[in-house]
Amino acid sequence: MEVVQVLCMKGGTGDSSYAENSLLQGIIYDCRFSKNISVTISTLVVQRKVISLTKPIIEEAITNLYCNNLLASLHIAVLGCSSGPNTSFVVSEVVTTVDKVCKKMGHRLPQIQVFLNDLPGNDFNSIFKSLPKFQKDLQKTMGAGAESCFVTGVPGTFYGRLFPSKSLQFIHSSYSLQWLSQVPEGLENNKGNIYMASSSPPCALKAYYQQFQKDFSMFLRYRSQELVEGGSMVLTNLGRRSDDPSSKECCYIWELLAVALNDMVVESIEEEKMDSFNIPNYSPSPTEVKCEVEKEGSFTINRLEVFEVNWNANHGEFCPLDARKEGGYNVAKMMRAVAEALLVSHFGDGIIDEMFSRYKNIVADRMSREKTEFVNVTISMTRRG
Repeated sequence: MEVVQVLCMKGGTGDSSYAENSLLQGIIYDCRFSKNISVTISTLVVQRKVISLTKPIIEEAITNLYCNNLLASLHIAVLGCSSGPNTSFVVSEVVTTVDKVCKKMGHRLPQIQVFLNDLPGNDFNSIFKSLPKFQKDLQKTMGAGAESCFVTGVPGTFYGRLFPSKSLQFIHSSYSLQWLSQVPEGLENNKGNIYMASSSPPCALKAYYQQFQKDFSMFLRYRSQELVEGGSMVLTNLGRRSDDPSSKECCYIWELLAVALNDMVVESIEEEKMDSFNIPNYSPSPTEVKCEVEKEGSFTINRLEVFEVNWNANHGEFCPLDARKEGGYNVAKMMRAVAEALLVSHFGDGIIDEMFSRYKNIVADRMSREKTEFVNVTISMTRRG
């Protein structure tokens, strides 16, 4: 499977698009400041109100950047930007943080160039159409300073070079680096699974880990070439606390999707098709992330943090009734927006509606009986001199 050609979040603004189902990412930005948020996935107004979890980390990184450099211009890359409201939200959070730090330190706001990067299949048109509104909203917050912000798109894989040498001061990425550059080789015996699972053979777990090592080290190497000395990078991606790569905390949501697919084997899916499908994804532990950063050697780790967010973006306190009523529906919609392109490329689009209908029921049942959470790993780094 050519991941670069296939992988993309579902574009547009339809019911199953990523734009309408990316609230989890917005909630991640907020969870440290408010523990009881009740929102609907499609509620854009609430998304705009949430405060980025990474904002204190971003502010710290930008403050450190300004302590060591007097910048006339600031070049920022947002890698794996996707499309939808969270794209402009992340850019706004980063830019307004720069404005806040400059005012705090008595510095003049630099010209800010923001590069939005994702794979060529990303819905860049939706992003570009939203820019006039983004600029207006930014002007309300920053006043004339908004005129110093410029945005452009950069299609391409972040597992390759994207920018000239030493051209960036700050890099941000959220919920992108868990995607691998390709499906790992050597998964022929991972039958009945679509990802790492408790029933996966050790060779499959090893293949996934080795692909993560190869990809993340390559990512770090290219970013070290593109960042200036003293430049900063803040990354947030799905991960796990456990040392076990097949633990439920990172694999369960994919295991349940495999259950839905296996239920359809013979009925509408060929067993051979099922056994040859694997998700190009890896959720690393903090230890694995730290190990690769230290091995590559170009960055100093400033912060490495782990936190959880409930599968159901509408989750307040754990409530079986709520989980059954709307949690399964919301999670199924979110996963469809994320994985549909991969599934269609392998199985065709004829099974998609039925598969996600079954998946919704399976997820709702499990959420009504279990505590289900995503584990997230955030790391802040500085480019060594």
